[in-house]
Amino acid sequence: MVHLSTIPKEDEISNGLDIPLTPALKKVHLQLANDDDRFTTSVYGSRFAAADLPRHEMPEDEMPKEVAYRMIKDELSLDGNPMLNLASFVTTYMEEEAEKLMTECLPKNFIDYEEYPQSADIQNRCVSMIGRLFNAPVKDSEASSAVGTSTVGSSEAIMLAVLAMKKRWKNKRIAEGKPHDNPNLIMSSAVQVCWEKATRYFEVEEKLVYCTPERYVIDPKETVDLVDENTIGICCILGSTYTGEYEDVKAVNDLLVEKGLNTPIHVDAASGGFVAPFVVPDLEWDFRLERVVSINVSGHKYGLVYPGVGWVVWRSAEYLPQELVFNINYLGADQASFTLNFSKGASQVIGQYYQLIRLGKHGYRAIMSNLTRTADYLSESLAALGFIIMSKKSGEGLPLVAFRLKEDPDRSYDEFALAHQLRVRGWVVPAYTMAPNTNGLKMLRIVVREDFSRNRCDSLINDVRLCQGVLEQMDKETIKKQQEYIHKNHTASGKASHNHPKYRVSAATRSCAVFSALIVTPIKRDMLTMDYRRKNTRCRVRRGRRTLSAESSPSRSDSGSDAGSEYDSASDSDIDAYSKEDREGTDLEREECPLCRSASEVERKEEDEAIRNSGSATDDRTLVHRERHSQLDDRLTSSPVAPMAAKTAYNHLTLSRHCGRKVMARGRKQCQGKGAGQTFSLELPDGKKLLTLRIGA
Repeated sequence: MVHLSTIPKEDEISNGLDIPLTPALKKVHLQLANDDDRFTTSVYGSRFAAADLPRHEMPEDEMPKEVAYRMIKDELSLDGNPMLNLASFVTTYMEEEAEKLMTECLPKNFIDYEEYPQSADIQNRCVSMIGRLFNAPVKDSEASSAVGTSTVGSSEAIMLAVLAMKKRWKNKRIAEGKPHDNPNLIMSSAVQVCWEKATRYFEVEEKLVYCTPERYVIDPKETVDLVDENTIGICCILGSTYTGEYEDVKAVNDLLVEKGLNTPIHVDAASGGFVAPFVVPDLEWDFRLERVVSINVSGHKYGLVYPGVGWVVWRSAEYLPQELVFNINYLGADQASFTLNFSKGASQVIGQYYQLIRLGKHGYRAIMSNLTRTADYLSESLAALGFIIMSKKSGEGLPLVAFRLKEDPDRSYDEFALAHQLRVRGWVVPAYTMAPNTNGLKMLRIVVREDFSRNRCDSLINDVRLCQGVLEQMDKETIKKQQEYIHKNHTASGKASHNHPKYRVSAATRSCAVFSALIVTPIKRDMLTMDYRRKNTRCRVRRGRRTLSAESSPSRSDSGSDAGSEYDSASDSDIDAYSKEDREGTDLEREECPLCRSASEVERKEEDEAIRNSGSATDDRTLVHRERHSQLDDRLTSSPVAPMAAKTAYNHLTLSRHCGRKVMARGRKQCQGKGAGQTFSLELPDGKKLLTLRIGA
């Protein structure tokens, strides 16, 4: 949440929240030179070098341009080195001539086609070159020819593509006189976050094809099997964010053709669009496939341009509904506009054109070939160090290396500890968990970019070996304390204070999310997949919100801290006994249940209304699950106890709606000590605990 910042209060500023010097030091008075600046000395001899830079309010007076430049540059020097940031796909090197050209174009507002017609024409040239690179059909009829535009990145390109697919599907449904209020989009659970944004912002249901511990991309058959009349399209990724693997677009296309389905395919080629055509030109993933209707690509990734520029191309104008394109004339001439934003600089588009004509196909092929060779070399070297390689080699995926440690119960460190240790050496190598439903698989990823030479690769390999040696000499407790210290004091996310409190992820929020994923989400899943209790439909859980009250009681301890999660449950016999009781319908006291005595629709509506009201005013102690919009399916725990306990929770929660019996999710918060963290337990009315979840601080 770097972009959402809170404006500090006056007392926070005066209390020294963001002031680097302590009040005690500011009270010290010395007999020092206090002459007016004549600016004959250096920047550091001026009064500005001895004063705080403005942080919260504009200063009343100006400062010399040389001083402003130097002061800001000094602050920016505390940023990391972009060339050592191996987490990002974004370009970090361009030739000096390209930089000069882009700098000269900074004042140009690209959207003003009338004022800057040549810049607009250069964009059209780029669209034409990229469209032909993707084998876009070129026909005599202008209406049948491919169409495309530039964007500020693949995120905007994907938003535009989703809008086009949704509008086209909606128009078709309206013409057929069918409902058009429940569109869905099929995609992998390993998609980049912009796809989740697109579905949520534009109210499209996600249909996810989950990865497995052995498969990190979509399964074509499973993907096509999810298609229904409300499917607006299928997303296929040419270069997964997690492992760089290409999804089998051709297999999805062929299955759609075989089944006679006209479902459109959008290819997210954000990373692979400028790699695959040069490294594996025979791979069919683009407009050569008849169901592929649109493709996006990032110019600021392997398009070799500084951020941000992206491109989106449609097979023909029929796949871009006319009503999405706006025609304006208040910039001096009639022009069409299909963007999410309006004004933007022309520099990145000019930079893309420079690279396309400067390098040509031969230059791009040479660069991508070198990156592939370097990635293969790095992959083999890491395998020799004992790592498990998860990414593809020899051009079957992006030029990156995804890897993880081998399973070893005696090893005292994990992938996150190794990433932190590499950070000490200056390298930014991200450690993260794999996509949902992969049993929390941990991994690291190194992106090989244009400026990642063989020599730099050897330096990284040596540092990986060095960091492993350091970690192997440390015990678990030392590594744990070191990670906590690094996260709190060294990483930007750990010490960030700029995020607005409303959007800051707290420990309590994480606890609630995990608890809800563990208990509530399996309830939803069982409801959707089981035809439960057909004989008495009034006993089913009604759709809507599920609210579990959580009661907090503080407790403290004196020593240590315990991160992580622990699970314990009632004995199998208790769970089986209660499940049997539920199945046989014994001890349900139906004769005393008001819902059983009355089957009137009015009472059922009143009950639903009461539940909605109870969930509308929630506080920090209430866990609320919204069935349709919950994204927590992706975070199911791999605890062996979870499936059985969650199923029992589902059965009993059903009864609680029917007979007034309650399942309480009791919460206990401990701020310090060995047991620091939060504990949630799911309890039956007789006090038996079905499941306890403890989440460390």
